[in-house]
Amino acid sequence: MNFDRIRHALRGAFFNFVRQPERALEAYLDSHHADPGHAGTLRMLGWGEAQQKHWPEAEAWFVRALEVEPDDAHTWFNLGYVRDQGGMDDAAIAAFRRATELNPDNDRAWYGLGMLHARHGRHHEAAAALTEAGRLQPMNGVAWYALGMAWQHCNEPDKVAEVIEHTLVHDPQTARRLIRDTGRSDYVHRLG
Repeated sequence: MNFDRIRHALRGAFFNFVRQPERALEAYLDSHHADPGHAGTLRMLGWGEAQQKHWPEAEAWFVRALEVEPDDAHTWFNLGYVRDQGGMDDAAIAAFRRATELNPDNDRAWYGLGMLHARHGRHHEAAAALTEAGRLQPMNGVAWYALGMAWQHCNEPDKVAEVIEHTLVHDPQTARRLIRDTGRSDYVHRLG
């Protein structure tokens, strides 16, 4: 057990807790110097850089963590997130896809994958990914709204109607917005 790594990591966690991200990052760097191959420390460095919106630096730390633990779905998700935020869309799609392969129940990875496909006009792929996100999080109005819009762009009115029906039950406010944004005036009477 590497007590120096643990001591510095705990210091980093404390500084995160008291909202001092620069000092937390310094502590995580000290932890990394004490044990350069520790995947958890590499991930914390990635998050430390991500909190400061240093996307390339965050990406590099997550890539290093994956060199140590290549099948960690959570790290693949985090890598997808920082790549998405850093404007590296194709690389983000690859990372989110790998996260869903390793953990098919990662609703956030499915959502990220769907939103990236939608951003690039690949609405059928977006709908497929967002369907999984919605299945895993049936109460997540944001995911269901995005799914409804993907089906709208695919010119699938019956699928849009299914999403509206679901959101009418689980999230009426999202249903109202979806009805408005898809032009489905045939559902206005259901809003009450």
